Amino acid sequence: MSKLHDARALLRSLFDTAVAQSQPALALPPHLPPPPRGRTVVIGAGKASAAMARALQHAWPADRPLSGVVITRHGHVPPLPAGAPADRITLLEAAHPVPDVAGLRATQQMRGALMGLTPDDLVIALMSGGGSALLAAPMSGWSLQGEQDLNRQLLRSGAAIGEMNAVRRHLSALKGGRLATLCRPARLLTLAISDVPGDALHDIASGPTVPDPSTCADALAVIDRYGLTVPTALLEGLRQGTLETPKPGDAAFARDEARLIATPLAMLQAAAGHARRLGLQAHVLSDRIEGEAREVGMVHAGLALHAARAHAMPGAGGMSPFEPPCVLLSGGETTVTMGAASACDDPGAPAPSGGRCSEFLMGAALALRGEPGVWMLAADTDGIDGASEAAGALLTPDTLARARMLGMDPHAVLRAHASGQFFERLGDTVVSGPTFTNVNDFRAVLVRGA
Repeated sequence: MSKLHDARALLRSLFDTAVAQSQPALALPPHLPPPPRGRTVVIGAGKASAAMARALQHAWPADRPLSGVVITRHGHVPPLPAGAPADRITLLEAAHPVPDVAGLRATQQMRGALMGLTPDDLVIALMSGGGSALLAAPMSGWSLQGEQDLNRQLLRSGAAIGEMNAVRRHLSALKGGRLATLCRPARLLTLAISDVPGDALHDIASGPTVPDPSTCADALAVIDRYGLTVPTALLEGLRQGTLETPKPGDAAFARDEARLIATPLAMLQAAAGHARRLGLQAHVLSDRIEGEAREVGMVHAGLALHAARAHAMPGAGGMSPFEPPCVLLSGGETTVTMGAASACDDPGAPAPSGGRCSEFLMGAALALRGEPGVWMLAADTDGIDGASEAAGALLTPDTLARARMLGMDPHAVLRAHASGQFFERLGDTVVSGPTFTNVNDFRAVLVRGA
C-alpha cells in the first residue's frame, strides 16, 4: 500500500470513527426516562431527528403509548431494518437549508400532535442541527416566502451561527422557546445533538423548546450589522420588544429538562482515541473554531507547517508542541461569505460549489504550497458539505500539482467559491451519504514530517 493511500485511509477512518461515536442508536437510549402515567408524544426537527426517533422507538416499551411527529431533511430518514415494527412516530421530510412548503405543513402537523396534553403526559423533543430551517413557522402577518428570503440573506451574509440564530429565534412563531409553550401542561424533556460551537442548547435548531438568553436588541444588532432586509412591521416589533422570547428563569420551564446526548468534543475525543491506538500522537485543538473557512484553513496549515519544519530542523527539539507523526483535530462551524468576489466578472469562471469544508481545504492548500508530509481531511458529519453531494474532501501534498495538470487555477477556484467542483475533478471528495447524525464539521490534519 502506498504512503499516499495509507494516509487517505487513515484520515477516512478517523472521520468514520467520529461519525460512529455520534450515532443516536448509541447516544440516545441512556438518556430516556421511564414512561409516564399518561401519553408520550415525541416531536423534533433536524438532520438527525429521524434517526433519534428510530432509536427512541427501539428502546421504548412496546406496551406503552408512543406517538408524535418529527421533521428531518429530505433523504435523512434511515432505512427501516428488515423485520422491524412500523414507525409509531410519524417521520416527515422537508427542505434544508431554506424552508419549503413541506416544512410548513410538517410543522403544522407537529403542532396538531401536541393537542390535548395533560400533566400526566410527557413530551420528548428531539433536536439537532438543521432544525432551524425544517421547523418552518413564520410570525403572524409574515409569509413562508419572507422566511425563505431571510434564510437566504443569513446564509450569504457570513454571520456566525449564533448571530443567525438570534435573528431566527425572534422572527419565528416556534423557535426561541415558543414551541415549549405548546407542550403545556405536560412535562417536557429535550434531547439534543449539538452542532454548534459551545453546545448552547438555545442555538441547536434555534432552541424551540428551551429558554432564549438573547434579546430583541441582539437580533436588531445582527440585522443592522449585516444589512439584512426585514419587513417594517417585524422591525418595529423588535424595537418595541413585542417579539421578545421566553427567558431563562421563566416559571413555565420549571418542569422541563434538557440534555445533550452527543457533542462535537465527544466525537473529536473518539477520533483522537482511534489515532492513538494506531500509534499517532493526537491533539484536539478545539471543538468550537469559527471564522471565514479559507482563513481557518490557512491557520491550520500554519500549525502543520510549524510542526513539520520545526521537527526537521537540527536542534529544534521542543520548538513545537506537536511531534510528528501526529494528528491535529478540530471542530466547529466556519462560514463562507458569498460577497462580490463570488460574482466573478470572468464568464469562464466555475460556478459556486461545495461548502465550508472544501473551502477550508482550498485555503489550507494555498498556504501549504505542496508541503510534503502533510495531509488533511475536512468533512461535515451530517454527510453534506454545503451545495454538494459530498461530505467534504481530502487534501494531499500533490493536490495543487494535480490540479494544475488539469488546467485548474486554485486562486480562481477560491474566488468563485467553486471548491466542491475542484475536489470532485481531482477524485478527492469524501462521500458518505446521509450519516443520520450531525455534530458539525470534522477536521483532521496528519503531519508525518520528513
